[in-house]
Amino acid sequence: MSGYAALSGLLRPLTASLAISSVLLPFAPAAPAHAADRPRTLRAAERVLKDEVALTLGPGGVARVRETVSYDFSGGSGSLERTFVTRQHESITRDRVFRLEKVRASSPDGGPTKVTVGGEQDTRTTVTVSGGAASGRHTVILEYDVRGAVAPVGSGEELQWPAAGGWGVPVDEARVTVNAGTAIRSVNCFAGPLESAVGCTQFSMGHVRTQGLFVQQQLLPDEYLTVVAGLPPASTGGKPITERRHTVATAFSVNGITVGALLGLVLLLLGGFVGIYLLRGRDARVVEKKAAEGDHAPVAGDHFEPPDGVRPGQIGTLIDEQADVIDVTATIVDLAVRGHLLIEEEDRNVTGRLDWALVRLDRPAGNDDLLTYERLLLEALFTTPDGAPRPSVRLSELGGTFATRLARVRSAMYDDVVEQGWFARRPDTVRSRWTVLGLVLTGLGVLGTVALALTTDLALAGLAVIIAGAAMAYAGQYMPAKTARGSTVLAHTIGFRAFLERGEVPGGELPSQQRIALFSRFLPYAVVFGVVPKWAEVVKDAGERAAGADNLYWYEGPAEWDLSNFAESMRTFTLATSGSISQSRGL
Repeated sequence: MSGYAALSGLLRPLTASLAISSVLLPFAPAAPAHAADRPRTLRAAERVLKDEVALTLGPGGVARVRETVSYDFSGGSGSLERTFVTRQHESITRDRVFRLEKVRASSPDGGPTKVTVGGEQDTRTTVTVSGGAASGRHTVILEYDVRGAVAPVGSGEELQWPAAGGWGVPVDEARVTVNAGTAIRSVNCFAGPLESAVGCTQFSMGHVRTQGLFVQQQLLPDEYLTVVAGLPPASTGGKPITERRHTVATAFSVNGITVGALLGLVLLLLGGFVGIYLLRGRDARVVEKKAAEGDHAPVAGDHFEPPDGVRPGQIGTLIDEQADVIDVTATIVDLAVRGHLLIEEEDRNVTGRLDWALVRLDRPAGNDDLLTYERLLLEALFTTPDGAPRPSVRLSELGGTFATRLARVRSAMYDDVVEQGWFARRPDTVRSRWTVLGLVLTGLGVLGTVALALTTDLALAGLAVIIAGAAMAYAGQYMPAKTARGSTVLAHTIGFRAFLERGEVPGGELPSQQRIALFSRFLPYAVVFGVVPKWAEVVKDAGERAAGADNLYWYEGPAEWDLSNFAESMRTFTLATSGSISQSRGL
């Protein structure tokens, strides 16, 4: 026995006495450092007089234990409790487990014998022995098996186990005998809190060196006597029992299932990319092949018609697969050019603000070339909130029921591109369906990830579902697919845009009136394509060449206004109209 261990043994009675006094005296509580080490409430006057543990090692490293406890029941509780260490945290993800089995109790002098093994709390398991109103001193014999206390260490094996202690009351003396059945190479022991490195009072080997003897005088409540015995290699064949501890780190572990889920996600994303490429790639190939067919001035005599007879609102919906503000604005301009309404720019010097009046014009009977969405748009513009028709309306007055009616216009525009055979299904419906499905899948992935993280090591699989759902919601914006006819019309439209961007007058110089007619007919398309300033160059000087050409037949400016101001007027009109539509929350 080392001098340090001897000194520890001499000081321990004094330490125990001071600790008990601190519990009994008021205003002197001793707070434990960790919740797991918190002492249980002491039973007044109760104590363990002697705790003798006889531990015999068997095949597989199983330790068969007979523990003889001399207990003073002077407190009248009639039961005793011993807390066993059944788990140790070896790392952030792994625990070493000690299995306590076949626990039973007996008493030669009438002490309690009913055994109750509590569930594991963190790293401890509590064994309670009760069954009688015992008082005074009694002997209780505990018998149980321990698995996992022996492990290979270096070239041999080692037993390390908190063999005695773990009582909720002071212990006067603890004694452990280890019967190895083979020569013991070395022994050691530690006493105190579970993590203590303080040696015990006494340790030695028997005369035949097959026994290890360990003694500790005085243990405080919830302290242990941990014994260590070095054994020859393969003497018991014992192996440690380890378990993976469930933590945040282990919840997102990489394993066969999570790797499979992530590989499935990669394949899904690649498949989605290929699918979108095939859907969108066809459009790109058709545009490259047939765009030149639309890159010319579609003029036949005095008539100007865009490729395939496509209306401006249809073009906007076809190109970006959305019926948006600029498509409605271009449709209003187109309706004016075709004679269904007149746009009057008010004099800012008179009204004090920039505004336009839209005046409905009567068309001759039988000359109604309106599509469904165009008719609905006219009704939305020239219908009061109470449902009565009105001959004119200012842009600044749009509001009220205009938003509701615009929603119908937008829906009709989607229906129209399907009726034209450009889409198999409404683009907004396809987009919404995929987006909603993706968001639902993302939500389920979030819930699944939380559930898996709390209960398993498969949280990465839930994360894969979240990514798949988010990707699906994002890809939903690209899912509307044009038909072959729709792709061809798109190609012609792209070619037509190139013609407008160049701002060329077909056939060289045209008379001013014909130039104005050409400009007017194609202006709504320039609004959709965003090339109004360039296209306005076509008529910039027409007012100087033709008498009475200071206004267009469908657009009237204020006094002192001429066609040289038209590009700026149309730019501000487009912005004001789009702003009025947006503020009405129709789109």
